[in-house]
Amino acid sequence: MIKRFIVKKIKKLFLRDLDDIKIQKAKIFEQELQKNLSNYKNINEVYFKVFSQDFEDGIIQYLLRSLKITDVKFVEIGTQDYSESNTRYLFETMRCKALLIDPLPKLLKEIKKFMKIWINDLKIFNDYIDGENINKILKNYNFNKNIDLFSLDIDGIDYWVLKEIPNKISKIFIIEYNPFFGSEIEVTAPNIKYFDRFKYHKTGFCWGASLKAIIKLMKNKGYVFIGSNRLNCNAFFLNEDYLDQIKLKLPNINDLTKYTKANFKIFKKGNNVTMSFSDIKNDLYDLEVFDLQLNKLVNINQFNLFKYD
Repeated sequence: MIKRFIVKKIKKLFLRDLDDIKIQKAKIFEQELQKNLSNYKNINEVYFKVFSQDFEDGIIQYLLRSLKITDVKFVEIGTQDYSESNTRYLFETMRCKALLIDPLPKLLKEIKKFMKIWINDLKIFNDYIDGENINKILKNYNFNKNIDLFSLDIDGIDYWVLKEIPNKISKIFIIEYNPFFGSEIEVTAPNIKYFDRFKYHKTGFCWGASLKAIIKLMKNKGYVFIGSNRLNCNAFFLNEDYLDQIKLKLPNINDLTKYTKANFKIFKKGNNVTMSFSDIKNDLYDLEVFDLQLNKLVNINQFNLFKYD
């Protein structure tokens, strides 16, 4: 028992030291970013990873600095234990008001294992959300307006939650999308409470929405698509009222091919959960997705998704 306790403490201290090293390296990146802020033309020029899933940290810093935001009010939905997330670096290094939303059991306890939560104003909603309760939750925590950054990633009914969120609620919006749905169709996972992609279909292929569907919805909400992360699964949007504060060349939304090419392995076949799209495409014969143009469930095989071979 004592040995286990000592090992746990040593591991915790070691991980904290590694996190501090990451933060110091990021501070050097921030200095270079500030020097060249007006020279960047594409968000792939500012990719940098600290605690985010891919290289979102650099993009976020670029946008916050371009908009001259120093005190950040943010919402992140879909954090898991928050060790790897879009907003953790902000919480660790800036003045923040934060709302985290995730159903992971004892989320606050998990976060306390590696972070000093007292350094900023942190609120947590530790349960599931959907289109019916999202606005009530945001209002109850006073995060229903004047948000600087909003991140949404719940691996499921993201589209239906996003649809209910007020227009222009945030300056910056990050939304996970499903690149394997391709660049041309407007589809999403069906609106099912407590949606689980592996319970819905054995492959886990159906989650989130297509990029085209999200861009169309966000355009109606007053946002402009400005690019994605390296993996092509997180889309970045800017409130149109702040578009003149960045110098980026905007993507051609009539051709989203470059933003829907993905090779990561997150699907399931039998007991193996690291399968590629090619590995599981023949198992999609019975999968239904929600077609937003037809407003109904349709079989995935009516679309030509096999171009990812």
